[in-house]
Amino acid sequence: MEEINHVAVLDFGSQYTQLIVRRVRELGCFAKLYQPENLSEIGKPGAIILSGGPSSTSDEDAPDIDFDLLKSYQVPVLGVCYGMQLLNIKFGGSVKSSKHREYGQAGLFPVVTEGLYADISAESQVWMSHSDTVDHLADNCKIIAKNQHGTPVSLQWGETFYGIQFHPEVTHSHEGTQILKNFLNTCGELAEFKIEDFKQELIEGIRQKCGDKQVVCGVSGGVDSTVLAVLLNEAGVNVQAIYVDQGLMRKNETAEVEANFKRMGVPITVVDASERFLTALAGEADPEKKRKIIGNMFIDVFWDAVGNAEMLAQGTLYPDVIESASNENSKASTIKTHHNRVDRILEMQKEGKVLEPLAELFKDEVRELGATMGIDADILNRHPFPGPGLAVRCPGDLTKEKLDIIRDCDAIFIEELKSSGWYEKTWQAYAGLIPVKTVGVKGDERSYEFATNLRAVISEDAMTADWVDLPTPLLRKVSSRILNEVDGINRVLYDISSKPPASIEWE
Repeated sequence: MEEINHVAVLDFGSQYTQLIVRRVRELGCFAKLYQPENLSEIGKPGAIILSGGPSSTSDEDAPDIDFDLLKSYQVPVLGVCYGMQLLNIKFGGSVKSSKHREYGQAGLFPVVTEGLYADISAESQVWMSHSDTVDHLADNCKIIAKNQHGTPVSLQWGETFYGIQFHPEVTHSHEGTQILKNFLNTCGELAEFKIEDFKQELIEGIRQKCGDKQVVCGVSGGVDSTVLAVLLNEAGVNVQAIYVDQGLMRKNETAEVEANFKRMGVPITVVDASERFLTALAGEADPEKKRKIIGNMFIDVFWDAVGNAEMLAQGTLYPDVIESASNENSKASTIKTHHNRVDRILEMQKEGKVLEPLAELFKDEVRELGATMGIDADILNRHPFPGPGLAVRCPGDLTKEKLDIIRDCDAIFIEELKSSGWYEKTWQAYAGLIPVKTVGVKGDERSYEFATNLRAVISEDAMTADWVDLPTPLLRKVSSRILNEVDGINRVLYDISSKPPASIEWE
């Protein structure tokens, strides 16, 4: 899409940076992500947003920006968290370290009720994540919002530069989207974003990069890889879709995936590599090592299946990229290494052999993209399933016994969610294993068995999530069935942790 009058988002390393891009797109404007050092390459933007980041402005190697160049664009600028602190310094103010990190919910009290805070409540909840705070304010700066303690959390310099200490892009900031909308309303006419236009851009990019090369597309049956396979098929490239049963799939998963791809008219090759994966994973308990073993093994299996493949296509989404902090220019902190971000993948990327058309999208955007290609709703609305499969739902070492227990518990949980109508109301749900045995009583006899953890969350993008308050009768029924039908379980627990601080999966 043409880079004129778009919203340029400068990435200072926040885990939520791409969420800003996503929110802007939701509001109908085209947004694109850039590194701050590439400020001169952003074309002719209609607005610029400076993201948050994990660094302190006082760090010796703190990310910086060419302020004169930034001002030369003469467009509205919004600084978020680190971005606000950096702007305050650039305008002649100062920032100091706080004794306590402010993390989580906070109150927002607008001082000015127009512009950025038009139609915003007199008191609103926002989400904070910072350890520094603004100190001295420049002469041309005015405070436009405070928190519940009277501390400035939003500033304005002149007519077109704004700063907010909180994160409007996350759902925990209840009126954050409206605040972003208000900012965009100050920017004049901006380039539109439509998923149909983006699809055509993706197809053109795929054709240009692939040409007549042989492409291997790894599919898992999940939304991301399914949409990718259909997209590649529509683009007309020379692609072979491969589904690998690595022994870490859910109950009856392979049969369901085969049926879905047959329905869509996309041929796939099924490779049973379960013994190979489980042998490689045997005795390994470290979660990062497990992920890397799985990621590297996938490459081996793909290349064994199609030895002359020249490119590997993956359904990588932006949360995978940002949590892995795998971009060589990334300023983000690594949360966990995704299976599609192991070293061999990164090496292939440098060689130009990896195709990831969806890497700037979030799950709901991928679903919207899939709908434009006629993929049935029941396929698009399947709950997300992690690339490493059940390996990330079983902390510690893996055994066939543990995996079978997880499959049986998970099948019961999902079946009851669907029959009760709660499957469609949750974004992701699963049963995992807590690899610690506890004492129980079964059939008037002592049992010493594992516990299973049930988890159901609502989310829009996997970057943040909240647990679902499932009805007690439903949880009671699931628990009763698991305790009566699954050997090896004598305790059922329900996970009520949000993300952050927890992640959606256990590893």
